[in-house]
Amino acid sequence: MVIKRDFIYTPKGKNRMLHIWLPENYNESEDRYPVMYFFDGHNLFFNEDATFGKSWGLFEFLSDWPKDIIIVGIECGHDGDERLGEYSPYRTKTGFLSRYEALGDVTMRWIIDEIKPMIDSEYRTLPGRECTAIAGSSMGGLMSAYAVIRYNEVFSKAACVSSSIVFCLRQMLSEFDHKSLDPDTRVYLSWGTCEARGVTNPDIEDVSSYAYKCNKAIADRIEKAGASAMMYCQIGGHHCEADWEKQIPIFMDYLWMH
Repeated sequence: MVIKRDFIYTPKGKNRMLHIWLPENYNESEDRYPVMYFFDGHNLFFNEDATFGKSWGLFEFLSDWPKDIIIVGIECGHDGDERLGEYSPYRTKTGFLSRYEALGDVTMRWIIDEIKPMIDSEYRTLPGRECTAIAGSSMGGLMSAYAVIRYNEVFSKAACVSSSIVFCLRQMLSEFDHKSLDPDTRVYLSWGTCEARGVTNPDIEDVSSYAYKCNKAIADRIEKAGASAMMYCQIGGHHCEADWEKQIPIFMDYLWMH
């Protein structure tokens, strides 16, 4: 079942609805569950809530997936520029991210200091880092990569789907200079051949585009730090919910079933 509840994004005093999935047997059991936080929560479960009319189909997936888990989908500001500011951990001097407020770390502190304590107090969670994950696509994928590195004491797993690390690779790599990763950390990194610049043939696996090189650089640093990373090139994959839905079984099994 999915519960929708209002929650104030305190940095701006604006509402950011939470879309919370609870296992079907939640009310009939006393079990505690791992938690996975998702960015762009309105796009996860139902087409009628999704920005472009197509959700990730996470409701159908979780209904059949054998592992019970709590999902917390966190909405962003629905103005495009507002979302990009809230999901930008860095403000670069030039390029795409130079145009937006760098509120990404403020957003992460809000999630860690306000949302997570509420979820852990009001729902039967397993609050430890080994049972806490974060996920998102595009800028949400960038935020997930940032979160699992910068706040590895909170998150042990991350799904970074079609992430926007291409806009700030240097800054992302510098995170590893200041943080160590627990060996149990798992990070999923993906991109599609139809969204990556420089792909000449979208029908074969990409090993040459800038998206590939950025994801490979992050994966190499994760593994050098003693943790685990999975790179996934989605052949024919576009930058859209319909293709991200196809990746759900891949990253959920990788993060949780091994």
